Amino acid sequence: MEIILKEDIIGLGYKNDIVNVKSGYGRNYLIPQGKGVIASPMAKKILAENLKQQAHKLAAIKEAAEKRAETLNGVALEIAAKVSATGQLYGSVGANQVAEELKKLGHDIDRKIITMKDAKTIGDFVALVHFHKEVTVEIPVKVVAENAAELKAAAEEEAAIKAAAEAKKAAAAAEEEAAAEAVEEDVVEEEAPATEEA
Repeated sequence: MEIILKEDIIGLGYKNDIVNVKSGYGRNYLIPQGKGVIASPMAKKILAENLKQQAHKLAAIKEAAEKRAETLNGVALEIAAKVSATGQLYGSVGANQVAEELKKLGHDIDRKIITMKDAKTIGDFVALVHFHKEVTVEIPVKVVAENAAELKAAAEEEAAIKAAAEAKKAAAAAEEEAAAEAVEEDVVEEEAPATEEA
C-alpha cells in the first residue's frame, strides 16, 4: 500500500515521501500513530500543491541541515568499551553511544537520526547522521578496548602459562625418552651376557 509520510522515519523515508509498505504496517502502525496517510489520488494532489507552496521553506530547511552537517566535518569518534579476552565487546556500540559521544563534543544530535550497524568487536566503523533526505554525514567511529591494560596483562599471563605448560611437557617428554633409553640399555646389557655364555 502507498503511504504519504508525515514525518521522517529513518530506514523508510522522509516527510512528504510516498512509500510502499505492507498493509499491516501501514494500517496498524503508521496511520494510527499519525506518521502517515493513505496516498489516495486526492492526497497526492494536495501534497503536490503543498510542496509547490512550501518550496522556499523546504529550501531553507535543507540549508539549515547543511549548516548543521558542516559542524560535523572532520569529527571522528573514539568510543571505549569493555572487551573480553577474545576481542568481543560486552554488549555493543550503536547509535545511542554515538549520540552520547557527540553530545560530549558539543553536538546535540537526536539518536533517532543516527544509523550505525551495531559494533560487537573493536575496530573501525561508520555512523551516518541523516539531517535531511539530501544531507547525510558520515562519522568515522573507532571502537577501542576500555580495559586494554587488563587485556594485555591477561594475554601476557596466558602466554606465560602456555609457555610454562609447554616447557613442562617438553621436560616430561625428555624424561620419558631418557627413561626409555635407560630401559633399552638395561635390556641390551642383560642380553649381552646371555650370548657370551652360549
